[in-house]
Amino acid sequence: MDHLPAEPNPPRAVIASGTGRYADPWHPFPATSARIADALRADGWEVTVDGDVDRALAHLDGFDLLVVNAGDPWRDGATEIGHRSDPAADAGLRAAIARGIGLVAVHAALSSLRDHPAWRAAIGGEWQPGFSWHPPVGHARVRVVDGEHPVSEGMPPLDVFDERYSDLVVDAGARVLAVHDVDGAEHAAVWVREHPTRAVASALGHDERSYDSPAHVTLLQRAARWAART
Repeated sequence: MDHLPAEPNPPRAVIASGTGRYADPWHPFPATSARIADALRADGWEVTVDGDVDRALAHLDGFDLLVVNAGDPWRDGATEIGHRSDPAADAGLRAAIARGIGLVAVHAALSSLRDHPAWRAAIGGEWQPGFSWHPPVGHARVRVVDGEHPVSEGMPPLDVFDERYSDLVVDAGARVLAVHDVDGAEHAAVWVREHPTRAVASALGHDERSYDSPAHVTLLQRAARWAART
C-alpha cells in the first residue's frame, strides 16, 4: 500500500455510493464504498461517502476527486421512461468536470450515471448491455500492459477475487493500462483518459473480497492521486 505523510490541507474526495435506483441485487455498495474510503484515508485523503448519488453530484464544489461506486439506474427499464436526471446533479457534474475534478469509476460505475452523458464521455468507456458480459466471480489475474503510466508504473500483476467484466466498450482516446484474460482473449480492465478531465476507469471491485488484494488497494490509491493531480 502506498502511504504518504499527513498533509496540512489534505485532498478531498467524495464517494457517490449506490442506493435507491443506483443499487442492485449483486453489488454490496455500502461495504465496498467503505473499503474504498479506508484505502483513500490511509493515503491521506479526507473522504465523504454519500449514499445519495444525485446529492453528491449536485454538491461537488470543494472536492478534488469524485469516485462513483454505484449501479445502473436504467436497469429497471428507465430507458423506456426517458431522461430522469436531477437538473442540479447534472449541472453539478458538468461544472465539476469543466473545472477539472478527478474522476474514478469503480466496477459497476461503468454502467452507471446513464442519465448524464458528460460522465460517459469523461470516463472513456462503458459496460454495454447486450454486448458486455462476465464469467462467474472468482480468482483472477489482472496483467499490467502499460507500465509507463503513473497509475501502473512498476506494478506487478494483480491477483484478485473479482467479477471480470469482459468486452467492455473502450473509446479510442482512452489508454488501457491493465487487462485480464478469458479463454485466451484479452479484455480491458483498467484504463485512463485525460480529456475533458483526468479519469480512471477500473472494472475491479465487485465486492469486499476484491479489496483484500493489497495490489488493488495500491492501484486505487495511485488512480486517485493521478486523477486529482495531487
